[in-house]
Amino acid sequence: MDVVFRTDASLQIGTGHVMRCLTLAEGLRAAGAAVSFICREHAGHLCELIAARGYPVHGLPPPGAAAAPAAEPSHAHWLGVSWQQDAADTAAVLSGRPDWLVIDHYALDARWEQALRPAAVRIMVIDDLADRPHDCDLLLDQNLAPQMDGRYDGLLPPAAVRLLGPHYALLRPEFAAARAALRARDGQVRRLFLFIGGADPDNHTGRALQAVASLQRPALAVDVVIGGANPHHAALAEQCATLPGARLHRGVDNMAELMAAADLAIGAGGGAMWERASVGLPSLVIAVAQNQQSGSTAMARQGRVLYLGDADSALQALPAALQTACAAPELLSHLEQGSLALVDGRGAGRVLRRLQQLSSAAQLELRPATAADCDPIWAWRNAETVRRFSGSSAAIPLEQHREWFAATLVNPSRQLLVGEIGGRAAGILRYDREGAKATISVYLTPEFLGQGIGAALIGAGSGWVRGHWPEVAQIEAVILPGNRASAQAFEAAGYAEQLNIFALRIRD
Repeated sequence: MDVVFRTDASLQIGTGHVMRCLTLAEGLRAAGAAVSFICREHAGHLCELIAARGYPVHGLPPPGAAAAPAAEPSHAHWLGVSWQQDAADTAAVLSGRPDWLVIDHYALDARWEQALRPAAVRIMVIDDLADRPHDCDLLLDQNLAPQMDGRYDGLLPPAAVRLLGPHYALLRPEFAAARAALRARDGQVRRLFLFIGGADPDNHTGRALQAVASLQRPALAVDVVIGGANPHHAALAEQCATLPGARLHRGVDNMAELMAAADLAIGAGGGAMWERASVGLPSLVIAVAQNQQSGSTAMARQGRVLYLGDADSALQALPAALQTACAAPELLSHLEQGSLALVDGRGAGRVLRRLQQLSSAAQLELRPATAADCDPIWAWRNAETVRRFSGSSAAIPLEQHREWFAATLVNPSRQLLVGEIGGRAAGILRYDREGAKATISVYLTPEFLGQGIGAALIGAGSGWVRGHWPEVAQIEAVILPGNRASAQAFEAAGYAEQLNIFALRIRD
């Protein structure tokens, strides 16, 4: 695949958008994709960092002196130019027609995306706000929010795929590795981790350090992390020098290691919250931007963090919150287990597989089975590779199959679909409907085994059910133990596992 990212960093925007795009870019590059970036050169941009990671980066001109229109969307001023100008600048540097144009920018909406439609085969949007319409094929929102499934209703094209929740959090592989080697915590606070954003122009880090100093615990080790663009690094270095046990880390590449080593964190909401959760780090959370409030509140209501509110109120409450957390080992153990249960650190892989699946799905066509498919389907169903993981592993006699097939074609509660690529049958889907639930059975033809199209076939079938059976709200699949390939395909198609049943909620 050829993938182009359009995202920005600045002192105002922060570094999080670029960093999570880099995480997805690493997975794409490892899978053989060609990846490049388009970024406007705001003050505090990360173009040099992106280039240092080995990606071509096209820098757009920095904003001029004139203020950009800021009426819509709410973050339009973050762009520094009008959306029309940004669309023209982006189109001018795009070469060829990439398979995916990935947009991670609060200032861009469906108007910009529609303008760039001719320049890319597909569009992916990474969003956290659900405050504006998008014209995309795939939307990722890795956050936790009330009524998440319906959060983008009316804001996306009907066929757009939604990847919603921390299950898809874009975390670097180091977090899954740190989780696998995680030490046992006992609830005692011996090491504190402090990170409140890479840029932190308002120096919330300095105020948080004052609260840590008020504990008067000289034996407490404190890892203070800031980004390379932090304008207060010199003052913070002096502040850390006066606090026993404090160490300042600037522009680190071992974030997971530092988080895993800590017993308690002070940190912002947003992407770093999912990093901390993946290694079970109990956290006092501060919302340094309005868009972090909803997710932080949702985490607190589920008992997974201690949320202190927006920056001003949180920093005032921080000394007392630290005292409480340090004196409550059972509370910290509860927060740790709740975090570990929510985020497993493998979300980037899930997103990558979905991108690959949708690329494969572009070549895949579904059609209802006809009488002419009867005997070929019998031969495919009796293949040893299919029977091994079927509910009944015995070979089916041809006459018995023909009788079943004829009844299936006239059964209004059953649908048999054939997936084709290039006019050749690639897989078979069967749906059995009962009320608001449908049960799926699926297998690939021998010719297409091992080509990674299982998830695309399942996803295409989900779209068929949505369009033809409006009364069906959930699709379920029973996967035999040991059939890991099928389990991964259903997971990549958006299904969630409950024991050995994989379920996909397609409407409320």
